[in-house]
Amino acid sequence: MSDMLTIVDHPLIQHKLTILRNKETSIMQFRQVLREISFVLGCEVTKDLALGEIEIETPLEHTTAPYLEGKKLCFVSILRAGNGLLEGVLDLVPSARVGHIGLYRDPEMLEAVQYYFKTPDALGERQVIMVDPMLATANTAITAANLLKEKGARRIKFMSLVAAPEGVRAFSDTHPDIPIVTAALDRELNEYGYIMPGLGDAGDRMYGTK
Repeated sequence: MSDMLTIVDHPLIQHKLTILRNKETSIMQFRQVLREISFVLGCEVTKDLALGEIEIETPLEHTTAPYLEGKKLCFVSILRAGNGLLEGVLDLVPSARVGHIGLYRDPEMLEAVQYYFKTPDALGERQVIMVDPMLATANTAITAANLLKEKGARRIKFMSLVAAPEGVRAFSDTHPDIPIVTAALDRELNEYGYIMPGLGDAGDRMYGTK
């Protein structure tokens, strides 16, 4: 498996992932837990952000303390399910810029079809983090990364909730420079391109659609 893959096995993440996998979990609870788990995943995917130092006054003394420096982060949600993760990471970094990439998977060819693309300027000067709950065939993630690189992004990470081995291999073969951070590497894809055991279609479970 790719050296660029990080599986976050924090007990809270694994517990919350089990709730999301359970087919009996309600729409309301699915949304809430997805937001919670993305907050914790966000801590992992942002752990290497550059820090500078600033002079401040505490209530007791003058001191030097760390702070984030450089251009603001840019989170890019791969619509529509990516918005579920986006809410959690924005709780963590509310000042981050946000982009959206609208892609859907053709049910027969399993290829990604683009219908929307909007991002902030100066992507080349920002740490860009793509968010999408599922890394299945990787066709959608590969297309999104292609679009971001064409727009000038040079530092990209991909954060997902659940990944399939096939998707990790395909994505890393195409974009070996992009780290993948996920909560679980599941067993395989089924004949329809769904992750097994997975958690179903994250978008449908978030929004109550079929």
